[in-house]
Amino acid sequence: MASDLYTHPDYYNMDDLLTEEHKLIRESVRAWVKQNVSPIIEDYYERAAFPKHLIKGLGEIGAFGPYIPQEYGGPGLDHISYGLIMQELERCDSGLRSTSSVQSSLVMYPIYKYGNEEQRKKYLPKLASGEFLGCFGLTEPDHGSNPGGMLTNFKDAGDHVILNGAKMWISNAPLSDVAVVWAKDESGRIHGLIVEKGMEGFSAPEMHGKLSLRASITGELLFDNVKVPKANILPNKSGLGAPLGCLDSARYGIAWGALGAAMDCYDQALRYSKERIQFGEPIAAFQLTQKKLAEMITEITKAQLLTLRLGQLRNEGKATSAQISMAKRNNVEIALRIAREARQILGAMGITNEFSVMRHMANLESVVTYEGTHDIHLLITGMDITGISAFKREI
Repeated sequence: MASDLYTHPDYYNMDDLLTEEHKLIRESVRAWVKQNVSPIIEDYYERAAFPKHLIKGLGEIGAFGPYIPQEYGGPGLDHISYGLIMQELERCDSGLRSTSSVQSSLVMYPIYKYGNEEQRKKYLPKLASGEFLGCFGLTEPDHGSNPGGMLTNFKDAGDHVILNGAKMWISNAPLSDVAVVWAKDESGRIHGLIVEKGMEGFSAPEMHGKLSLRASITGELLFDNVKVPKANILPNKSGLGAPLGCLDSARYGIAWGALGAAMDCYDQALRYSKERIQFGEPIAAFQLTQKKLAEMITEITKAQLLTLRLGQLRNEGKATSAQISMAKRNNVEIALRIAREARQILGAMGITNEFSVMRHMANLESVVTYEGTHDIHLLITGMDITGISAFKREI
């Protein structure tokens, strides 16, 4: 079992820009991860098993809905705190962060933002504590980057609606107690519905065969004439802009999380390069190794500045969807590059489970695709700066 010796890189003294509360939150999450997750994560990853016993612990450290107000069971933290928590979780494993960010940004966020008071009080405290696990149903077998083309639909049936359709690639689905599902009404307008485990006609089979995010559980959502009470429809926002608002929150967390994976890969590569002796000296003494390490820390530092500024804007309510897209795309891209370079510095050891680099590399291949692919985020930036859409958006 590999020891977790992680020390976060801070080349530009970024900690000076954080509050004492920010640093305390980060250190407490890091300590929890090192004690409870690092010793077991490789085993769960290799077995493609989800460590569901960690769910309650994630609730206890405030990883579920960190920005949800205390009156609804959340810790009431700011968005930089949320980002730091995601960074520490993904520093260990992207699947762990996925579980948390889905619960936070894709389940709790829409219930808090788009739900009514009754829905908030019913679901949010149980989601915040980890008593309930939730999932988010948007992606369909034939509609990923174009969610507006969804086929899942519901029809009015008096005091309830009848929901039919299917969702795919849904994190947390097989274990979820509630699912926030996006479907079209009879006029074609998109609405969010809270679907509960046990509703007749609702099933969530697990998907197998993943070579990435193996310690995260993924499934489908199948709806066969499911009766959903009208009281479970989110009343305060409809249209495609509603789920896209949730994705903004999720992508923001991913920007921080992917940076955590990059920092972990760099930290391991730097430490190994000082210890690995070849030709009578540590490989850190060679120019090409120093080039790799210098480029890694440069990209990490740039991403840290980008992400912290985004957090400040998010706290002020000024962060735009396009700014969030830029950070998500950039940070996942640099994390993938750093993971690959770190693997080369580690040599053959880089493909073993004694180090987390290869696991990060495989996980990031999913992260670069979900919550908006790399190319889609480039087009979002392109549309924002030119005012011209290069792809069709149905709002």
